[in-house]
Amino acid sequence: MIGKLLLTASLALLLTAPAIAQETSSPAIHTVPAANAASIAPVHGMALHGAPKYAADFRHLDYVNPDAPKGGTLRMSAVGTFDSLNGYIIKGSPASGLGMIHETLLQQTEDEPFSAYGLLAESIEVPADRSWIIFNLRPEAKWHDGQPVTADDVVWSFNTLTTEGAPFYKGYYNNVKTVEALSPARVKFTFDMAGNLELPLIVGQMPVLPKHFYTNGINAFEESTLTPPLGSGAYKIGKVTPGRSIEYDRVNDWWGKDLPINRGKYNFDKVTYEYFRDSNVLLEAFFADQFDFRQENTAKLWATAYDAPAVKDGRIIKKTIDHKLPQGFQGFIYNTRRPLFQDRAVREAIGYAFDYEWSNKSLAYDSYKRTRSFFSNSEMEASGLPAGRELEILEPFRDKLPPEVFTTEFNPPKTDGSGNNRANLKKAADILDAAGWKVGSDGIRTKDGRRLEFEFIDDNPMFERWVMPFTKNLEKIGVKANYRAIDPAQYQNRLNNYDFDMTVGLFGQSNSPGNEQREFWGSAVADVPGGRNIIGVRDPVVDELIKLIVSAPSREELVVRCRALDRVLQWGFYGIPNWHMPAWRIAYWDRFGAPARNPEFGLPVAETWWTK
Repeated sequence: MIGKLLLTASLALLLTAPAIAQETSSPAIHTVPAANAASIAPVHGMALHGAPKYAADFRHLDYVNPDAPKGGTLRMSAVGTFDSLNGYIIKGSPASGLGMIHETLLQQTEDEPFSAYGLLAESIEVPADRSWIIFNLRPEAKWHDGQPVTADDVVWSFNTLTTEGAPFYKGYYNNVKTVEALSPARVKFTFDMAGNLELPLIVGQMPVLPKHFYTNGINAFEESTLTPPLGSGAYKIGKVTPGRSIEYDRVNDWWGKDLPINRGKYNFDKVTYEYFRDSNVLLEAFFADQFDFRQENTAKLWATAYDAPAVKDGRIIKKTIDHKLPQGFQGFIYNTRRPLFQDRAVREAIGYAFDYEWSNKSLAYDSYKRTRSFFSNSEMEASGLPAGRELEILEPFRDKLPPEVFTTEFNPPKTDGSGNNRANLKKAADILDAAGWKVGSDGIRTKDGRRLEFEFIDDNPMFERWVMPFTKNLEKIGVKANYRAIDPAQYQNRLNNYDFDMTVGLFGQSNSPGNEQREFWGSAVADVPGGRNIIGVRDPVVDELIKLIVSAPSREELVVRCRALDRVLQWGFYGIPNWHMPAWRIAYWDRFGAPARNPEFGLPVAETWWTK
């Protein structure tokens, strides 16, 4: 499950864009009777497991103010630049906020692990085995030009996204066998398997696009463009200054404004994004009141930089909000397509050179928690030794897995934080010696004529202070690592083509992992350009465990299957775990109101706040 994250190419890397290797034909439009659905009662929403929280007669979500005033402007920021208003293809750099103009069939809530309710769809019909789903579209649903949203739009969107869109869509919706327009307001998705409880929900996450807009001979879907696309959402694109800023204007006569799922949301008349080339300039611009809201991701800045007059006198509010959102995995990741990093011993040894304890103390004021799992901050995190049901799952693969999977709890190397990690470097050297990597006359290790040398690339200069001590430690054990910061466009292009040795990788997880796991770690997508398996994981055991996760029949079984996958990934040494923080650090100018409670699994500022 992708979670609240919008399905656009700009987020393809963060979730840090998946695809499948084989070619498939596009499902065609069929007109068929719905006799097989006659006994299925339409419902207003559904949950992955159990019943959804909100009943059919709910009036609004618990984390909104249903009486929030409308008006005002929310000014947001972004780093870098943009050259496209098409967020669904791999070409170009799409602008921030594009997800606000398009809608999906279902809307996920942010106070439940994974439940979704009708948005473009008024109701849904799903059999017990979830082998298909029918969406009944709302008769009032309209595009911004006044034309109705139809089943043909849904079918066209699916076919186009999975054949011409970012590779992510083809992989994510790989299990859709057919999509059929049963009538102008009724569309059916049939899956190639039964028992995959997530499939109806993730189909409901698909953005629905206007067929007539892209088939008019003027607007080509597959091209990067600065022509504002037609949408059906609460906002439409206003003024655009390419590369510098974009405005979104609230649609006053929006067809969906009175739906219970939307009541109290989308309160700003205008939401803008101003772009800044440099993160330091961006922070100063915030203090100079050039934008309104900032989420701080750098511990040093949070601890030392917020001493501006506006913070001291209360015009800027600075606060930390705890959350229960799974943090997934962030780390220094290897490109295992490189021969150098196909050696598991090399991957293990290099991890001992990262002195997290010293870095966290010296660079982050001890504010972070060390990541040790690919499902960190969640019940899916593997700990201790496998036992019970988890051991049953792993046992058939014992002879294909490192023995540590069964005998040792995984934890990253630890130091005393003094900066003297001699013991860990000795351990790393021993591992490399045993693997046949010998120190040459120039101080660099070699094996079979290959030097133990690689490049670390990144597009965020803030990471340099974390990486440089790491590379100096590597030098002490005969490993040469060069750090290079490159511009965001070049960085994205190199990651799309897997042209890197090591970088910072981020793999976000939701409360209900599922089909997206094969896009993160599946062998079938490892060589598809623009994919999300940027590490290049190719492990038949991982592939089998992903299949088990996708077919998990209950919440309990989902949790234990994720733990089994986590344990295998941990001992694969695919990356050097970084850190996470189970809270949001935010600062904003004191001109906004917010609901009394924030949802456990999201920070919906643009959706639920309002101007005071």
